[in-house]
Amino acid sequence: MRVRFGYVAMSVTVSNASPSRTMTYASFSKIPDREAAIRKLERIAEENLHNTLRLLRHNMAHDIMVYRFSSKLIPLATHAELQDWDPYPVLRPAFAALGDVIKKAGMRVSFHPDHFTVLSTPRPEVLASSVRDLRHHVRMLEAMGLGPAAKNNIHIGGAYGDKQTSALRFEEQVARLERAMLERLTLENDDKTFTASETLTVCEHTGLPMVLDIHHQWVNNDGERPWELWPAILKTWHTPLAQAGSLADKPLPPKIHVSSPKSTKDPRGHADHVSIEPLLEFLRAIASKTPELDVMIEAKRKDEALLKLMEDFRTYEGEGIRILDGATIEVEG
Repeated sequence: MRVRFGYVAMSVTVSNASPSRTMTYASFSKIPDREAAIRKLERIAEENLHNTLRLLRHNMAHDIMVYRFSSKLIPLATHAELQDWDPYPVLRPAFAALGDVIKKAGMRVSFHPDHFTVLSTPRPEVLASSVRDLRHHVRMLEAMGLGPAAKNNIHIGGAYGDKQTSALRFEEQVARLERAMLERLTLENDDKTFTASETLTVCEHTGLPMVLDIHHQWVNNDGERPWELWPAILKTWHTPLAQAGSLADKPLPPKIHVSSPKSTKDPRGHADHVSIEPLLEFLRAIASKTPELDVMIEAKRKDEALLKLMEDFRTYEGEGIRILDGATIEVEG
C-alpha cells in the first residue's frame, strides 16, 4: 500500500507565509470609503494566495502531494453585507497560478469548511448560510481550474436532540444541493456526535465518500476497531460522486485524517505531533485491502509534524515499511 502524507493550511517551517490573514467586518466598516475598503480586502486576499503559492512550492520541495487549503483565503467573502462584491476578477490570476502548480505536480488538495457549515440544521437561515459557504469553496476550486477530484470535507453536524432525525435531515438537504457542490463533498466522523459507523451509514445512503478520522473514532465510537469498518468505508470511495473528476486509469484514493490526543485530560485536543504506533497499527491492518491511501495530518505543528513522522517511519524500515520519498511510504500488505 502506497501512503502519501499531507498537512493542513499553515507551515511552521516557512516564515511569514500565513494564508489566513483576515479583516473583521467591524474594521471594514470603519473605513469611510467602501471602495477603498474592498481594495484592502482584495490586497489581503492576494497576499494569502501568494503565501499559499509559496507553501505549494515548499510542499513540492519536500515531496508533499497532499494539502488542505485555508478556508480564509478571501476575507469576508461570505459576509451577508458583502454579497454584491465579486473578488474574482481581481484574484483570478492568483488562483490560476495555484491551479497551474497543483495540476503540474499532480497534488491532491482540499478544503475543510468551518464548523458553522451545517447541513443537518433544522433552521432555514443556517442552511442557506451553509450552502452559501459551500458554494464559495466550490468557486475557489473552480477559479484554480480544478475539477471535482478536489473536495470539500464536512461533518454531518449537530444532533439537535434527535440524532436519527438529524441524520435523515442531512441526507435530504444534501440531496437538494447543486451537482457542483455535491460531487465535491466528503463526509467525516466527528469526536462528539456522529460516530464513524453512523457517518458510514449516511455515506452509504447519500453516495458520499467517507473520510475516516481515526482520532475521532478513538474518542467517539460504537465499540469497534477502526479497521473493522474499513472494507465498508473503502466502498464509499467507489461511488460516482466519490470518483467524480478522477481519471479513468487513476481513481481517487481513499483518504483519512490522523492526529494524536493532546493529553489524557484533553483526549479530543490535538497534540503537536503524531504518535506513530496507533497509526502504524491501523495502516498495517488495512494494507492488504488498500492499494493507495492519502493521510491528512491534523497535528498542531503542521508540516513539522509531517516531517517528524517521516523520520519516525525510518526506524521501521525493514519491518514492512519502505520510505519512497520525503512524504510517501509503502506499507507491506
